[in-house]
Amino acid sequence: MLQGTASDVGKSIVTTALCRIFLQDGYRTAPYKSQNMALNSYVTLDGKEIGRAQGVQAEACGIAATTDMNPILIKPIKDMHSQIVVHGVPEMQMSAMDYRTEFLPKAKGIVLDALDRLREKYDIVVMEGAGSPAEINLKDRDIVNMNLAGWADSPVVLVADIDRGGVFASIVGTLELLEPHEAARVRGFIINKFRGDLALLKPGLDWLEERTGIPVLGVLPYIQDMRIEAEDSVVLDELQYQRQEKRDLDIVVIRYPRISNFTDFDALRWEQDVVVRFVQSVDELGTPDVIILPGTKDTISDLGFIRDRGLAEAILRLTQTRDVQLVGICGGYQMLGERLSDPHAVEGSAREAAGLGLLPIRTAFSKQKKTVRVRGELSQEHPLQLVLSDTKAHSAIGAYEIHMGVTERSTEPGGSEHRTLFSIEANSTDTLEAGEDIQAHPEGLATADGRIWGCYLHGLFDNDAFRRSWLNGIRMNKGLDAMWETFQAEERKLAEYDRVADIVRNHVDMEKIYEIIGCTQRKP
Repeated sequence: MLQGTASDVGKSIVTTALCRIFLQDGYRTAPYKSQNMALNSYVTLDGKEIGRAQGVQAEACGIAATTDMNPILIKPIKDMHSQIVVHGVPEMQMSAMDYRTEFLPKAKGIVLDALDRLREKYDIVVMEGAGSPAEINLKDRDIVNMNLAGWADSPVVLVADIDRGGVFASIVGTLELLEPHEAARVRGFIINKFRGDLALLKPGLDWLEERTGIPVLGVLPYIQDMRIEAEDSVVLDELQYQRQEKRDLDIVVIRYPRISNFTDFDALRWEQDVVVRFVQSVDELGTPDVIILPGTKDTISDLGFIRDRGLAEAILRLTQTRDVQLVGICGGYQMLGERLSDPHAVEGSAREAAGLGLLPIRTAFSKQKKTVRVRGELSQEHPLQLVLSDTKAHSAIGAYEIHMGVTERSTEPGGSEHRTLFSIEANSTDTLEAGEDIQAHPEGLATADGRIWGCYLHGLFDNDAFRRSWLNGIRMNKGLDAMWETFQAEERKLAEYDRVADIVRNHVDMEKIYEIIGCTQRKP
């Protein structure tokens, strides 16, 4: 089990790397996180929702993700209230206090049953903790850190982030706050995100080992240009404020408080002619080529955010006065419509709001969430300006949906001026195995000129041909030649797992890791 001295110290990345290493070394491996809190989620092949980190880790293991890998997912809705997803299905909304007093006492069976199923099927299960095991106010009902390690009788490796400073204090302080039987489970330390000269760090490492009697298993360098999908939106802080080099295409993503599935735009970030900026204010907006309204866990509240910040007015002005393309994905698509209603308060406290009025659609939020993988193609009537030599290739798409809103097209005058974007059908193991005759249905809507459009399709830009042809259409509008050179998103993802695994293998004592988990090290 990998635990951390704090949140965002790199537990998920180290877990992903170890999963990849164990796979490379010939072990059937699976990831596991009993309880995860994240808005950036992942849809399994059977249409269930789990934390994105466990989906990514399953990919690194070369296996399909299941809800056993993350049986409990907490999705914050507003301060101190969250949606509780159990084995991929939303069960309830609860305050933090109610979750702790009412739900946690019965959660042990849920998380251990899932873990047992994984242990029966795989050689190695790599467990990831959450936050810090030293949160003394939460430890008595912990189901994700040291209590879980005890139930599973698992050794623990503690991960600490040296880049934020105070790494020795964070490690020693964490151990001091653990009970003796908990501290005894800690079998090694991994220090993450080191940028300096290791020789200068060596005296501190020697002191730490002498003080604790626990070995430092490795010091990982700060990995530049990480291309493994992040789960926590804290990563956007770095993206938002890092210096951006000027490129041909400027794409802005609005970062509202409840932004979800921001990894939808990772593939755009890796294109050599694109800059993707996450912004929260009018001053940051500038004059981009594309503005994207991304997914959100609270559409009405985040719509209020962009109105309060003056962003809505600025976006409307830019779309009217400049050749700016405006795109809405999931919650952002809902915002582009005429009206949003939440009669059951499934997303937040607000029950009704006017949309931006740019597309003739209305959205009502239901108690039942739609989570499904889909496949399909561009509709024949779509108005998007796409430029690619192979027209058939860019029309095929695969994606996934996660939303509680049901969106219907308005019958009011003007609706006929808009065009359907996609024709899609469900693409899940359940439907394929059942051999059902699945009917394709329309998805997404655009203005007749294709400058304003939206859909429910997460992962749309991971479709290589569609992504490149769409970007080339924007280039053509700017008077730029099309750019044909691109990359395969799936291949790059797998290559990144291998790259990070190589870094961890070269900087961590894997022989000691294998000794700790009781397996024989195999040569890849």
